[in-house]
Amino acid sequence: MSNLRKRRRIRFLLVGVGFLALSAALIGYAMRDGLRFFQTPGQVAAAPPAPTETFRLGGMVVPGSLERQGTQVRFRVSDGESTLAVRYEGITPDLFAEGEGVIATGRLVAGEFVASEILAKHDEDYMPRELAGVMADAR
Repeated sequence: MSNLRKRRRIRFLLVGVGFLALSAALIGYAMRDGLRFFQTPGQVAAAPPAPTETFRLGGMVVPGSLERQGTQVRFRVSDGESTLAVRYEGITPDLFAEGEGVIATGRLVAGEFVASEILAKHDEDYMPRELAGVMADAR
């Protein structure tokens, strides 16, 4: 009788460990690309993502590059070393402007970033650490 209990406990533990390992593997697989908050135009130029991959692009809106036609907005984003053209269809945030920080979510299509969402900086002193380092090196 005690031998049967011991086998059941061992089976239960093995099944539990198996479920934990499977859960950890699935979580790791799901997070493999989501650990970076955004990519700069230089990083995108160095390693272009697949056209089907959705990612975040971060940088500064290049002064003089902002064009609006109805709800369609075109502008260029720079990290101090590279620039990337961005196209967005929709209403931009109130704080979105030339020379300001922006993070856009979307896909790279034929060398142009097609954004589905635009996030503007939240105050006049905000600049992401990664971008601040690249901008300081470019000066």
